[in-house]
Amino acid sequence: MLAVAFLGVGFAVHALWLAAIVFAVFWLAGFAFSQGRRRGERRRYRRDHW
Repeated sequence: MLAVAFLGVGFAVHALWLAAIVFAVFWLAGFAFSQGRRRGERRRYRRDHW
């Protein structure tokens, strides 16, 4: 019974690690894309007003 409990906990921890890695990849990609988009907007803003 204890082995089954450890197996379930191990699987849950493994699944949470995978979910955390996927979340981190998407978060970093979104952060990188939003920074590039903001930089482009700033350039356009300065070009329009100078």
